[in-house]
Amino acid sequence: MTDLSGKRIAFLLTDGFEDSELTSPWDAVTSAGAEAVLVSPSEGSITGEKGHEQKVDLPVSSASAGDFDALVLPGGVQNADEIRIVSDAVSFTRDFFAQHKPVAVICHGGWILTEADVLAGRTLTSYPTLQTDLRNAGATWVDEEVHVDQGLVSSRNPDDLPAFNAKLIEEVAEGAHAGQTA
Repeated sequence: MTDLSGKRIAFLLTDGFEDSELTSPWDAVTSAGAEAVLVSPSEGSITGEKGHEQKVDLPVSSASAGDFDALVLPGGVQNADEIRIVSDAVSFTRDFFAQHKPVAVICHGGWILTEADVLAGRTLTSYPTLQTDLRNAGATWVDEEVHVDQGLVSSRNPDDLPAFNAKLIEEVAEGAHAGQTA
């Protein structure tokens, strides 16, 4: 098993997330030894579509990509639609690309990448309803269980979580990727 000891991974989300898209990657990275930190524009705690509640560790207004080794963007329609209009969340996301750090996105989580303007020339997958938005942002969309493009890990839905988690851990272990740019 890959050891991620000493690594800090930010999970950026708000209410209405797809529960398993937070809990499964969270468990995967913490089981590998990383510290997972829930970053959110919400205060206190957040609640998923199916009722999972989790404490917010850090407000996004105080978060810095420089303090983390990677970013995870879970989906859920409500979460993804609301977080992409929070300017601090968009800046936080863009900074991971500017710092060449791994970013893992699943399902509807890709919407924030369109707002962060980091998709030109990139290839990724998502929930199928996002493909036009992602193409309009300059990306090539593919229908694959998991796709990796220079440190950008993407998957379509909760069914893809085993492959998503494996690639997330692999990319975090590899560290910075020169092709991961804003």
